[in-house]
Amino acid sequence: MNTQQPGDPSGRGGAPSPAGETGAGSPRRRGPTVVVAGGGTAGHIEPAMALADAVRRLRPDASVVALGTERGLETDIVPARGYPLELVPPVPMPRKASPELLRMPSKVRDSVRRTREVLERVGADVVVGFGGYVSLSAYLGARGRVPIVVHEANARAGLSNKVGARFAREVLAAVPDSGLPGARTIGIPLRESITTLDRASLRAQARAHYGLRPDAPTVLVFGGSQGAQTLNTAFSGASDELGRAGIGVLHAHGPKNTVAVRELPGAPPYVPVPYLERMDLAYAAADLVVCRSGAMTVAEVSAVGLPAVFVPLPHGNGEQALNAQPVVTAGGAKLISDAELTPQRVIDEILPLAGDSEVLARMNRATLGTGHREADRVLAETTLEVAGA
Repeated sequence: MNTQQPGDPSGRGGAPSPAGETGAGSPRRRGPTVVVAGGGTAGHIEPAMALADAVRRLRPDASVVALGTERGLETDIVPARGYPLELVPPVPMPRKASPELLRMPSKVRDSVRRTREVLERVGADVVVGFGGYVSLSAYLGARGRVPIVVHEANARAGLSNKVGARFAREVLAAVPDSGLPGARTIGIPLRESITTLDRASLRAQARAHYGLRPDAPTVLVFGGSQGAQTLNTAFSGASDELGRAGIGVLHAHGPKNTVAVRELPGAPPYVPVPYLERMDLAYAAADLVVCRSGAMTVAEVSAVGLPAVFVPLPHGNGEQALNAQPVVTAGGAKLISDAELTPQRVIDEILPLAGDSEVLARMNRATLGTGHREADRVLAETTLEVAGA
């Protein structure tokens, strides 16, 4: 079993001490142990880490352990957030009949066995799953042994969470009609730096940080951690017109990509960056965001009240368009398909929107109405209740 026991860079202290004695032999009750399972992508891991932080705020004596696989981003994200990570064999689910499908039963048994060993060794009081490869092993390993809580972030539930929801104590979801019967809608747990963000008070600092003009309408463009070629092409192609219109741009193009833009004399800066380390500052700097509509992105944009133009990823089962729909219906965002986002569409539709402060103010109010800033606390309270804490 691979186990990582990182320190706690947040300053809150490492994992709490186990039950035992303190002082002159006086007993101390062990706090609850919460195991979170949400490996693979940031969309599964970040809500798990937000829950972990919220649990520790409510119960400083709690122990939170993350369950993951060596294939996922959790091997970087979880240690950096100061939580122990237990690795188990991955169980990827084939999408069609293949030799891999025939090997699934033995892989599932091995992963479930290893997961049960972890749950027993750490003394798990509750397992909280967020979907992805590792969640299926967590649900099957915990079934009948440790109470389960399921959280579904996407508008369309994945297979792992559909399985886990069948024997979970509590089922929660980001949006209604996720495909999990009886799920309680609470939104997505988010980092405290996002849920407490005051964009207006941080705007001057944020624009100075990125070298943006303090008084120019500003558009934030990003396509996820790797960037998005469609957004890169459309905005770099419209950069001259944006500059002439007095619109500033902060554009995260992805670490493996570049964008070529001209510097127009007297125009607000067009600032290309490989990635955004401080999303709170990026959100605070912007009047409008143009981005993909993954579940986490939609939740963050809604929580901070930032008007948006969503450009759903054109792959998968259409969940990104579904993720964006509640905000679009409320009037806080617009939807443009990937195939339709061209430089001319940016000039004709996004440029005028970025300069219309009255429309953006209305969109801001509508977006805030769809946000769930308290989801981390609600899920943490539910988790601790299920754990018997």
